[in-house]
Amino acid sequence: MSGETWTFIGIGVAVVFALVGAYLVLSSRESGRHAGGARPARDSFRQATDEPPARKRVAVVVNPTKFEDLPAVRASLAKVCSEQDWDDPVVLETTEHDVGFGQTREALADGVDLVCALGGDGTVRAVAQEMVGTGVPLGLLPGGTGNLLARNLEVPVDDLERAMTVALTGRNRHVDAAWLTLDPEDLALEEGIGEGSTAGERRHAFFVMAGLGLDAAIMDSTSEQLKSKIGWGAYVPAGLRHMLTERFKVTLTTDGGPPETQRARMVVIGNCGKITGGIDLLPDAEPDDGTLDVIVLAPRGVAAWASVAARVITKSDRTTATLSRYRCQTAHVEVDEPQRVQVDGDIVGEATRVAVEVQPRVLIVRTENGRSSGA
Repeated sequence: MSGETWTFIGIGVAVVFALVGAYLVLSSRESGRHAGGARPARDSFRQATDEPPARKRVAVVVNPTKFEDLPAVRASLAKVCSEQDWDDPVVLETTEHDVGFGQTREALADGVDLVCALGGDGTVRAVAQEMVGTGVPLGLLPGGTGNLLARNLEVPVDDLERAMTVALTGRNRHVDAAWLTLDPEDLALEEGIGEGSTAGERRHAFFVMAGLGLDAAIMDSTSEQLKSKIGWGAYVPAGLRHMLTERFKVTLTTDGGPPETQRARMVVIGNCGKITGGIDLLPDAEPDDGTLDVIVLAPRGVAAWASVAARVITKSDRTTATLSRYRCQTAHVEVDEPQRVQVDGDIVGEATRVAVEVQPRVLIVRTENGRSSGA
C-alpha cells in the first residue's frame, strides 16, 4: 500500500480512539451522576426512630397551705395533662420564705413550656412577676379566696380541672404589668451612693390593683383563717373598723402633670377593674390597654360612704370631692404621714411616697377567649 493509504488509516484509527475515549469519559460522568452521585431518596435524610416526639411540659407553682389534700390536687393536674398529651406536671411548692419567686425561676431555667400559679393572689403575683417579659405563658389555677386576676380575665375560678385545661389548651392574651416603687427618691439616693441596691425590696409588680391607706389597712388586719372559712366576706369586719379613721393629705401627680393635693382615706391604682365580691371598682380599666386607672376616696362620714358605694355600684365616672378618678401611664403619690401599701393584696411595707408605672403587654396569660391575643 502506498504511503498515502497508510496515512489515511492512521488518521482513521486516531479518530476512532478519540471517539471511544470521549464516549467513556461521558459515560463515567453520567454513571456517576445517576449512580454513586445520584440524589438520595427523601426518606434517606430522615433517621428512622421509634420514639414519639417529646411532649410539652408544664410546671405548677403551688401554695400547699391552700389545700387539705395536696395529693388529690396533684392527681387532678396529672389527669388533665395526660388527657391533653402533655408530660406529667412538675409541681413546685412554695414556702414561708419564698412565696413563688424562686420556684418560678427554677421552672423557667428548666425550659418548661408553661408555668401555672396555684394558690392565692400572692402566689399569682409572685409567679407573674418572674414571668414578665419571658415569653412563656402563665396559667391561672384557682386556689385562693380572691383569684382576682383570673376573674378579671374570665378564667375559671371554681373548677381546677377546667382551669388546667384552659391553661394547656387556651389562647394567649398579652396583659400589662404595673410596677410600684416605695419611696423612689430615697431609693435613687441610696443607689447613687453605691451602698447596694434595695430595689428588690422596694419595687413590686402588680397585675390587678395597688393601694395605700384604708384598703391596705383592711388587708393587713384581715385574718387568713377567717378568709379560708367565709371567703371575701372576711374583709367586712376589718373594713368597718377602719372606714372612719383619720383622713390624710395626699398629693397626686399623673403623667408628669401638675400635682393635685386633697384629703383622702385611700388611693387605689388599678390595672384591672374588678375587686373582691365582683365589685367593678374601676369600670374603665382594661388589663391590656397600657393605662392605669386611679381613684382617690375621701368620704368623711357614713352618709358620704353610702354615696361613694352608690357611685361604685352604678359605675359612675363623675369626679366629686369624695371620689376622684384619673387615667395615666405613670403616677406619683405623696402623703403627709406613712401609710401601709399593698400590691394585689400583699402588704409590702409603709411609705410616704410611691411611684407607679405601667409596662404594656409584657405578660402572656392563657385564657379561654384569647382577647387581644398575640400568639
